[in-house]
Amino acid sequence: MGLGRSTRTRVALLLVALAAAAVHLLARDLSATLLTLVVGAAAVLLAGSASATAAKMPLETVVDRGPGIDDLLDALDEPVVVTAGSRVVRANRAARALLGEHILGEDVRLAIRHPAAAERLMQFGTVNDDRPVELVGLGSRDQHWDMRVRDAGDGRRMIHLADRTGSRAADRIRVDFVANASHELRTPLASLLGFIETLREGAGDEPATRARFLKVMDDEARRMERLVGDLMSLSRIEAEKFRSPDTAVDLADLIDEVRAELAAADDQRGGDLLLAMELPAIVTGDRVQLSQLLHNIVGNAMKYGRPDTPVTVTVAAAGETMIALTVTDEGEGISPEHLPRLTERFYRVDPGRSRAIGGTGLGLAIVKHIVERHRGRLTIASEPGSGTTVTVLLPATQTPTLSSSRNENATGV
Repeated sequence: MGLGRSTRTRVALLLVALAAAAVHLLARDLSATLLTLVVGAAAVLLAGSASATAAKMPLETVVDRGPGIDDLLDALDEPVVVTAGSRVVRANRAARALLGEHILGEDVRLAIRHPAAAERLMQFGTVNDDRPVELVGLGSRDQHWDMRVRDAGDGRRMIHLADRTGSRAADRIRVDFVANASHELRTPLASLLGFIETLREGAGDEPATRARFLKVMDDEARRMERLVGDLMSLSRIEAEKFRSPDTAVDLADLIDEVRAELAAADDQRGGDLLLAMELPAIVTGDRVQLSQLLHNIVGNAMKYGRPDTPVTVTVAAAGETMIALTVTDEGEGISPEHLPRLTERFYRVDPGRSRAIGGTGLGLAIVKHIVERHRGRLTIASEPGSGTTVTVLLPATQTPTLSSSRNENATGV
């Protein structure tokens, strides 16, 4: 059995007196002793008074009841509907935004107008089936929701809608990626196996025929090599996307290095590369990945731009903290309906032309992931007949200032 309130107070005052005596013995200071005694006694008496007052207060006054049920439901990000019988009696903010403000008081089967939901919503009483009902097209055509119904007692039910649009899209991308990668690898592999079998049967006895077959086999093997290399790069970049790069990279030196490599690899278009530097550009990044980014976007401009037209690489300040890298070609351009999908894996505007010039369909997907890892931004602008402009914003290591800039007017390689 615990001590009574008066007994606890007396014990506390005795402890205060002992503490005051100890202060007097140690410090030999009467004022300090009196201060300890007075303050300690006051604290004990005030605590006892507050405790007695709280004991006399009604329970609902002492306990903070917090927000109401409607406030709690509105705090949830996902739609929640509460029904009594077949009528909607509560709907949180997310539910009203999805289904409409009018749903309160309405029949739940009219509030959630979806054929797949009707059967479950007609089951009144305790619902033992915990499996979610998938609702496709609720809200908008591409949205996917999982609906769960829980019995809340007293004829009430709680209906929870969980947005699964993102996970369904990720699943679709993964399935499409595996299918596309398998197709892209199977095509050159089938070609290689066919030519090997033909050579084995004696068709390669003629030197010209053998040389032609070996040339095709070499091209297909290198195509597979590029594809496997791009797949490995994409996987590596995705694995590192949460680790921000922290190395200072001189973008001007890197661009000079990349354009020299591209010019050497393509003699016909090497002279079309132009560079316009408006300022020294030191960015925070991964040099290897930024080199790959430049190879991909400048290489694409060289491949798809018209021969003997310039491919211009421009570096300029973008605000106080970013550097803008822009690559512009004067090719045939891209129709507006293709622009949103250019960074999808294996998406091609012209599949036949892309494969003919050695494209794997992963170049811009790799660029997108590199930009995301660098906490930058990628934009692609194009009009049919007017060429394409790719702009990449990268974080500057130092705030770019035009006062310390150098200006290299457009000069050929």
